[in-house]
Amino acid sequence: MTIERDDRPKILIVDDTKENIDLLLEVFRDEFRVSAATNAERALKLARADHPPDIILLDILMPEMDGYELCAALKNDEATKGIPVVFVTAVSEVMDATRGFAAGAVDYITKPFHPPMVKARVRLHLDLKSKYDLLESYAFIDALTEVNNRRRFDLVLEDEWNRARRSKRSLSLIYLDVDHFKAFNDTYGHGAGDDCLRRLAAAMAGALHRSGDFIARHGGEEFMILLPYTDPDEALTIAQHLNRIIDGLAIPHVSSPVAAHVTVSMGVVSVDPDARLSTREIVDAADRALYAAKHAGRHRIEQIAI
Repeated sequence: MTIERDDRPKILIVDDTKENIDLLLEVFRDEFRVSAATNAERALKLARADHPPDIILLDILMPEMDGYELCAALKNDEATKGIPVVFVTAVSEVMDATRGFAAGAVDYITKPFHPPMVKARVRLHLDLKSKYDLLESYAFIDALTEVNNRRRFDLVLEDEWNRARRSKRSLSLIYLDVDHFKAFNDTYGHGAGDDCLRRLAAAMAGALHRSGDFIARHGGEEFMILLPYTDPDEALTIAQHLNRIIDGLAIPHVSSPVAAHVTVSMGVVSVDPDARLSTREIVDAADRALYAAKHAGRHRIEQIAI
């Protein structure tokens, strides 16, 4: 039996009054997936779930933690700060708009509701969020190769190194450089060089099957492959596999003194989680391993453990 996936936007309604929840459910149920919470604790749990809401409609007057406080808590949490919050208030209530926007809300709507207007405003904020998410994703993507860029790599490396130290498991990094790439560009032209980098990036990204493995273009013809929870033997096996994948592309390189096709050199470093190192020192160690591979003749892998 096939289960159809429900891709409708998801709304979380937070209100301590059941009548208000029922009213909003009636407005949105046909076009959106709707869930509800009657207190801040439940709202935070739903917002932090694996499938969080796309937008939150939040009542201001609630016991224990009011809407302003809950909104601030959502915006101070890395997992929920990107969810748009729209305050819901009765005309008779005092709405401190300045305080609401300062807490991180994007808008507010008043009761009694005019359903077409409420839907239109929710659609507007969902559309704005979608465009913002798209722009944010582009900020972390290398425009040429469409893999992650150096900015994204720096952030992920920091997160993964912190996680490795907490879990007491090794972290490995492969620093990869395309051999004699300047000569390739001089021979075939920069357009062919761009196409070469795109093919290499796609091939390597396709060869990394574990969920945590991460590839980024580090600049020019250099790439970084981050391998969480990976010991030295596993890291070397993955580096050798990538090397075979790249050799298998057989991209011609008549100007290379190493081989008749495009090749790469790799520096592999595996870090003990107890090592007191900065992420900069980890990258520097991988750079030293890469330099050793180049110095030894290129088209090879050099590995160190720290």
